[in-house]
Amino acid sequence: MNMFQKELQGCRWLDLCSGSGVMGCEALLHGAERVVAIENNTRTAAICRENLELVASADTLSAQVSVIRRDLLSWLKSGRPADTPPFSMVYFDPPYEAGIYNKTLKLLHRGEWVQPEGLVICEHASKIQLEAPTPWIERDRRRYGSSSLLILSPPEHSPGGTGSKQPRTIPEA
Repeated sequence: MNMFQKELQGCRWLDLCSGSGVMGCEALLHGAERVVAIENNTRTAAICRENLELVASADTLSAQVSVIRRDLLSWLKSGRPADTPPFSMVYFDPPYEAGIYNKTLKLLHRGEWVQPEGLVICEHASKIQLEAPTPWIERDRRRYGSSSLLILSPPEHSPGGTGSKQPRTIPEA
């Protein structure tokens, strides 16, 4: 989370396949203003809700949290509600062998779930060589033992444009 400290301040965090909600809790503790967690398992979703609400209720935080208990792909297919702005950060940690990375990324792009300058962080098994599917832009890749992260951003959305942009380095303040 430390590598995303600047992006986390005031972000809208979408936690796909959230499990217990630990990553959403971390996002809240690092300054996220909104966390939406998607979890299909009823019992796990209840634990996630308890954890997120506990962290969000801290006196120093004024964040909003919600947990949606639904199948991830069907939820994404239903489309982003008009009253829900795109998310600035998406954390995606599915069961590694589920094989839903590309389907999920396609639906995230099609539904414009991610802000143009947003990030999608895909956690995956290091033994799997996960690649950025078209039109996503790879921003970074990290390996942490048996787990790895692939960090993506959506393509630039401009009429008549190429649909992609060059990676850029953000200068340190």
